[in-house]
Amino acid sequence: MSRSRSLVGAVGRRVAPKVTGVAPGLTSTFVRQALERAIAGVGPLPSAAAAASTALTEHGGDAEKAVRKITEDHTRYAGAQGFVTNIGGLVTSTVLVPANISGLALVQSRMLAVIAHLRGYDLEDLRTRNAILALLLGEDRVDDLVSDRTLPAPPMALATAPAHDRTLHEQLGTLVATELVERMVGKRAAVTIGRRVPFLGGVVGLGADGYSTWKVGRYAERELLVRRKA
Repeated sequence: MSRSRSLVGAVGRRVAPKVTGVAPGLTSTFVRQALERAIAGVGPLPSAAAAASTALTEHGGDAEKAVRKITEDHTRYAGAQGFVTNIGGLVTSTVLVPANISGLALVQSRMLAVIAHLRGYDLEDLRTRNAILALLLGEDRVDDLVSDRTLPAPPMALATAPAHDRTLHEQLGTLVATELVERMVGKRAAVTIGRRVPFLGGVVGLGADGYSTWKVGRYAERELLVRRKA
């Protein structure tokens, strides 16, 4: 398992610069923009606060049941977009790779924003947004970054810090963008390179994107403790 993860990471680091060279926005602001859209709502998607209110109503005011349903729903959304954007098995497509990464960032950001709102966090607070960006990195990556002091603290501590840190907000956007590019491109390269079989890439994308979203959601459920309003 560790050899497989190492291979994926190595391939991702090798291929990612080609993708980000074609779409430089993937390395700078797109993650923060995805988070803003996830919170405010975009297209047919209502705002995170509205989605949280709906989920709460559907579950009779039980916030924890609503949180679990939000994770399940967004796992399915992520799997669907992963299938569509990987369906041709094209590993380094300048159209589909950015679309897959941006779509996953939006879906996961929205899931985390809704969970945070249900747990009592202010989505307009930069500290909450920093916590959401950190959660997007995944638990293992956060642990590594905290250990080497690239990150000052895990998501819960960021959400409840004495003051917000805009520099950290920008740094987290870059870290998440890099992580998503390496993870996405490396995963697809390791699994589908040399095997351009119709629909194979879609099936791989569905499973991988859905599973990664479920893991991020479960991480948020454990990490973001309920905040009681004064």
